[in-house]
Amino acid sequence: MQVPFLSFEKTHQPHKQALMRAMERVLDSGWFIMGKELANFEQLYADFSNTKASVGVANGLDALHIALKVLGIGQGDEVIVPSNTYIASWLAVSQVGATPIPVEPNQKTYNIDPLLIEKAITSRTKAIMPVHLYGQSCEMGEIMRIAQKYNLYVVEDNAQAQGAICDGQKTGSFGHINATSFYPGKNLGALGDAGALTTNDLELAQKAKIYRNYGSEKKYHNQEKGINSRLDELQAAILAEKLPILSEWTTERNQLAQFYTDNLAGIEGLILPQLATNATSVYHLYVIRCQKRDELQQFLAQNGVGTLIHYPIPPHLQPAYVELGYQQGDFPLAEELARTSLSLPLFVGMSEAQIQHVCNIIHNFFAAQ
Repeated sequence: MQVPFLSFEKTHQPHKQALMRAMERVLDSGWFIMGKELANFEQLYADFSNTKASVGVANGLDALHIALKVLGIGQGDEVIVPSNTYIASWLAVSQVGATPIPVEPNQKTYNIDPLLIEKAITSRTKAIMPVHLYGQSCEMGEIMRIAQKYNLYVVEDNAQAQGAICDGQKTGSFGHINATSFYPGKNLGALGDAGALTTNDLELAQKAKIYRNYGSEKKYHNQEKGINSRLDELQAAILAEKLPILSEWTTERNQLAQFYTDNLAGIEGLILPQLATNATSVYHLYVIRCQKRDELQQFLAQNGVGTLIHYPIPPHLQPAYVELGYQQGDFPLAEELARTSLSLPLFVGMSEAQIQHVCNIIHNFFAAQ
């Protein structure tokens, strides 16, 4: 049996006609940038996120960059980031001229540890960027308490956790202005690059709209040196068709994750995902850990199962950040996660037979050890 890491078949084929109609609607309109489709999706996504505003942009990295920019963060400032995350979280900080300050994760949830954030705060700290990694909400109540205590901004990186909840509140609605990605592989994915910001501050939303559009609110009148980062009409129309189905897809992802957990529990040497108290996950990824990660990945591949590693090299050890002077061992937990983590297949439409096949292979691998 072949089990791919990811398949779009069940998210696209059952809704193909609706998606085609949306694309035809954009084509027939003759309007492809900054039109009705974008305005409609921005309202829909703000409603979904329980925020006052949403701003569509070209991709998730731009969303993070714009969030920091409109908060006035720049040269000489510091932004607290997770030590284990996709490098985009760090890149956005660098793009505005600030310095990323890594903080290690909670050993059980893999999200940034609120208990360690306070120790990293200096006179130059301007913001905290929690990343809701793998689909699980960070412990936002404690993070917001720390931010308020030290008068810091919070920018949530919500690229992997659209719809996750902490203390009854959705991710993407806690911070001052927050970012998400609609990269095709995300739980809510476009058919290309796409992203958005969410905020309850209408002034920040307006600043983001101006900055994404060449720094212009009125055509040919440029208030500032902005960038070109606009969510186009085609992607907005597609996302608007998919958004009402996201809750159904999230329910299915949670069922698949529970199947994994039930069937893999009790294997000695295998660490399964754990949730923080009062936090939920939308299971963008189902990440297991073991010391023989590479051998397990190879064994799964030999038996037709696709896997990925999120992420094999922590940002502090990437050549892109050599100027920060970090060395192997500086962030041991992030490095341990990079050595031991493996993402198993989990996608909408995955059959019980496929998931049982994956579990059987993992059992066979550990039985042979």
